[in-house]
Amino acid sequence: MNNLTSNPGDEKMARAEVRASVDPQKIALNKNMETAAWGCFLILLGGFMFVPDTIVKGGIWSIGVGLILLGLNVARYFNGIRMSGFTSFLGIISILGGGLELAGMKGIDGAVFLIVLGAYLVLKPYFDKRNLFGKAEES
Repeated sequence: MNNLTSNPGDEKMARAEVRASVDPQKIALNKNMETAAWGCFLILLGGFMFVPDTIVKGGIWSIGVGLILLGLNVARYFNGIRMSGFTSFLGIISILGGGLELAGMKGIDGAVFLIVLGAYLVLKPYFDKRNLFGKAEES
């Protein structure tokens, strides 16, 4: 905390305002969407374990995980709930990694990770200005 710009009383009032502005319906909706996404992920994981790699290539599974994670955040966005930067980041990495694996490029996951991380850092001021990412409870 910076004593030059705020005092402890202001900080406590700001936290109380955030708690007061929490919409219980949005919290419940977010919880339901997260539960559905977990269900989809577990079904996909079971399919991955059940179906041999000769039938479905490994990259397809990564793309599926990415679509689930990004789909959750799209649903949050259209319902006025803040998206999770963490699951958005993982979703993008999964889709890119799966696509590269399907294209036959293996072993470049680290480079893709660094590129996506760098792009996120470049775009972070835009995301912060629009309040796109954050805790769903603060939507």
